[in-house]
Amino acid sequence: MNEHAFLPSVAWVSPFVALLLGIAVLPLAAPHFWESNRNKLIVSALLGVPVLALYAMQAPAAIGHAAEDYVSFMILLGSLFVISAGVVMDGDLKATARVNTAFLGLGAVLASFVGTTGASMLLIRPLLRTNSERHRTVHTVVFFIFLVSNIGGTLTPLGDPPLFLGYLQGVPFTWTFRLAPEWLFTTGLLLAVYYVWDRWELSRESPSSLKAGSEYTEPLSVRGAENLLWLGGIIGAAAFLSAPWREVVMVGVAAMSLIRTPKGLHQANQFSYHPILEVAAVFAGIFATMIPALDLLRAHGAALGVTHEWQFFWATGVLSSFLDNAPTYLTFLALAQGQGLASEVVGVPHHILAAISLGAVFMGANSYIGNAPNFMVRSIAESRGVKMPSFGGYMLYSGAILLPVFLLVTWIFFV
Repeated sequence: MNEHAFLPSVAWVSPFVALLLGIAVLPLAAPHFWESNRNKLIVSALLGVPVLALYAMQAPAAIGHAAEDYVSFMILLGSLFVISAGVVMDGDLKATARVNTAFLGLGAVLASFVGTTGASMLLIRPLLRTNSERHRTVHTVVFFIFLVSNIGGTLTPLGDPPLFLGYLQGVPFTWTFRLAPEWLFTTGLLLAVYYVWDRWELSRESPSSLKAGSEYTEPLSVRGAENLLWLGGIIGAAAFLSAPWREVVMVGVAAMSLIRTPKGLHQANQFSYHPILEVAAVFAGIFATMIPALDLLRAHGAALGVTHEWQFFWATGVLSSFLDNAPTYLTFLALAQGQGLASEVVGVPHHILAAISLGAVFMGANSYIGNAPNFMVRSIAESRGVKMPSFGGYMLYSGAILLPVFLLVTWIFFV
């Protein structure tokens, strides 16, 4: 049978849907079970193996393509994760609205070049240390998730997993710089909102906390600066090399960072492999189970009625809020490719690809489960004594702050 002619029935999408629902529900319904990476891998295997068995018989080349994308995806994330863990930012600045806004602005820029995970892990601890004397800091962590863990990663394929998957699908590395106007507008508006909000929260702090915050300050310093050069190596490999040399260089650079970084720096960052192994276990299942969904969307995408750029922005974004923005991006990319529109890049018009990209990256900030760094930042903040909002409580923040901003983005850029 011609493997390229094979098209599964709609029923074969159910393992993909089940896995995404599991990712959304199990951390809340069975947190103890879901803590184990082994259990995540078991769930991924139970749902992914039947799909792989089907395609092994009918279209084995599809498994090879998915495996190549998964390996490239994990090597990029793993390299950024390992190298960023070797950079320690020390210091304790005076926790003013201007300083905190500068932290968030810096993170929103760094996220595009070292990844949302790398920038989040690099900056969340010094930001929490700077604000340790203040009592009203929840809003700062929430805006950090908005800007550094999500929206900041818009400008390069290194910034956020969906954009790297797009790069693997053939989107040129520099194409994402086209998104600079939307990134600048959204980032600037959120930083302005945060600055006003933080000034108001600062005015409500007790005199004792304000005094403690001003009495002890320490300039920022960086340890493990050599790892910034290794991060540059990852950027260069992603931008200028193709597979498999791209992945070989990334693994080599990450290994050099791991060997040369003193253990004390990793200890200072509380480094462990658990988070990246969690991503590896979950995404193994995602990459396997999404093969039928992508095939069906490419074949029948035009029948779904999502044709305008604002529809792609919101449809991609809403799913990215509660599922995972990387497979959601690929799903709607496939949908756009299946509509037979006049194409400009990877079979999709530029304005449609921009809407899909921004929906996936921006709206991953709408919930804790929209993007991998969200839960990691929440966990670190809670370990430092910040009482973070619940799942629903966080969405009250995102609904009140982000949804009006995204409506403005729609009106200005997509209507």
